[in-house]
Amino acid sequence: MNNAAAPTPPAPSYKPTDAASVSAHVSSLSQYSALYEESLRDNDGFWAKQAERLDWIKKWDKVSDCNFNEVSIRWFQGGKLNASHNCVDRHVQNGHGDVTAIIWEGNDPAQTRKISYRELHEQVQRAANALKASGVQKGDRVCIYLQMIPEMAVAILACARIGAVHSVVFGAFSAESLISRINDSSCKVIITQDTGVRGTKQDIPMKANVDKAIGQTPTVEKVFVVRRTGSIVEMKEGRDIVWQTALDSTSPHCEPEAMDAEDPLFILYTSGSTGKPKGVLHATGGYLLYASVTHHYVFDYKPGDVYWCTADVGWITGHSYLIYGPLANRATVVMFEGVPNFPDYGRFWQVIEKHKVNIFYTAPTALRSLMKEGDAWPDQYNLSSLRLLGTVGEPIKSPEWTWYHKVIGKGHCPIVDTWWQTETGGILITPLPGATPTKPGSATLPFFGIRPAVMTDQGEELHGNDVRGCLVLSGSWPGQMRTVYGDHQRFVDTYFKRFPGKYFTGDGCWRDPDGYYWITGRVDDIIIVSGHNIGTAEVEGAIGQHNSVAEAAVVGYPHDIKGTAIYAYVTLKTGQVASDQIRKEINLKVREVLGPHAAPEKLQFADGLPKTRSGKIMRRILRKIAENELDNLGDISTLAEPAVVESLVSGRVN
Repeated sequence: MNNAAAPTPPAPSYKPTDAASVSAHVSSLSQYSALYEESLRDNDGFWAKQAERLDWIKKWDKVSDCNFNEVSIRWFQGGKLNASHNCVDRHVQNGHGDVTAIIWEGNDPAQTRKISYRELHEQVQRAANALKASGVQKGDRVCIYLQMIPEMAVAILACARIGAVHSVVFGAFSAESLISRINDSSCKVIITQDTGVRGTKQDIPMKANVDKAIGQTPTVEKVFVVRRTGSIVEMKEGRDIVWQTALDSTSPHCEPEAMDAEDPLFILYTSGSTGKPKGVLHATGGYLLYASVTHHYVFDYKPGDVYWCTADVGWITGHSYLIYGPLANRATVVMFEGVPNFPDYGRFWQVIEKHKVNIFYTAPTALRSLMKEGDAWPDQYNLSSLRLLGTVGEPIKSPEWTWYHKVIGKGHCPIVDTWWQTETGGILITPLPGATPTKPGSATLPFFGIRPAVMTDQGEELHGNDVRGCLVLSGSWPGQMRTVYGDHQRFVDTYFKRFPGKYFTGDGCWRDPDGYYWITGRVDDIIIVSGHNIGTAEVEGAIGQHNSVAEAAVVGYPHDIKGTAIYAYVTLKTGQVASDQIRKEINLKVREVLGPHAAPEKLQFADGLPKTRSGKIMRRILRKIAENELDNLGDISTLAEPAVVESLVSGRVN
């Protein structure tokens, strides 16, 4: 994959403003470089110093004991702490109980709740006692199947308080998804809600899905049901418990369990394209520390800031940067139940104005959908409270980066384009807002203690700059996953077998002449055209440079001469009309940016793309359509908008 055309860095790069640098935790590139070199030179010393930000019941005996050749990862062995205490108790004990912990913004703009750290503290203790009363003990697994409501945070922290291992299942997943995840981890209890609301969808059948699943989940003993909408749902006597009633009848005092740093904190399942979902297991001490440290530095968080991460807690971003990292740092977080286009396309910007949000962290797919509707929506709102913007989930392309910077940030907000994974627990490559000059589309430089390397397909490490290959990590970090739950060999085979002694991320990258990292997409998303290895993300980025384009996705399909050719699906901005002229201009733009070998052979204009509810484009479906295998599209029920597929099939280019 090393001969693919490199993206052209935009010029000029964007230097941090004086306002961003003057009060930043890291205020210059030279300060970053010094701290980064220190973190590599004395890695254990660096993390030991950072660990002082947490409360420890017992200090550790050894900072790190990691061996990638043997695939053994341990941090802060012998140390004891409790994640719930670190996220709630200590703030109350230190006199900050009246600080707002969570601003809940409901699906309906009229619904808002503010929860202080003192209120959260009481609710977490009551919930912990309710779980204990239902038979949950340290080490038991608890499935949390909720929408974005405050009880989600309470349930997570209650599990952490008593040493139960939580497994959050995204609230829009089906009963079948619940079954596989519950059975894999043998969950003892499920926490769900009556029904859910999301955008125009009312009465999403949460409890009904649990009822469907529970006949095939023999380990489940109790089901807690949060009354969110008040809809009538079936309640089985002796098994089902109303959450609010259970909490009201328990004591508001529950001492946190002393957990070993390496005790499991949670399991989070990731869906692969084949095979059963992987249960990514994260440990208590290292994960909590890494989430806290990265939240502090990457978002330059300071007391009093209002911080909004739009991710659902069903994904790792919600775990690390809505619950654990921010709450460990005594942040005020916005928790959002709704969607960005309900009741209209101004909802994100309305929430920012309403709550005077200072830090905003969202996904490029959301930005593209909003950019598509034009500038009139954000221009209606006062966004002057913003001082920092962030992106997560996929490489951001230059067009939406520039729109985000100019239209949302008004040219003065640094953008932190963060690269990381469910498996890494926290951000690995990122700008620091007061220190790093940014280039639209580049995740820039590694975080403290992180050692990225670039490898050829043959396993040779490429040194120096302006090199391309597979992105690996040469050493461990505290937030790294410890294993695949119940299947350590799968952990070894997936992440350490291809490049022995190194962690393989699965991503391709380019380290540019300045040493900046550009993520070029999953290695398995490489298209070989006439001998040229081309990353899908690069072609999509080049297409996106056309002013009429809102979003693009490309796949390969069989070609008689080239072996494989590129098929592009393109969504235009609202108000733009598909035409042969635009198709020709897009083709020319790709040729200009990447060269003629990367130009799409076929280009289909599409009103939308098939995406999961987390915003991930399902290229599997796009490939089947491009290959004209229309009778074998697979399960499309988990898509956010299944009807999109029918439209794509009818518009297929022959």
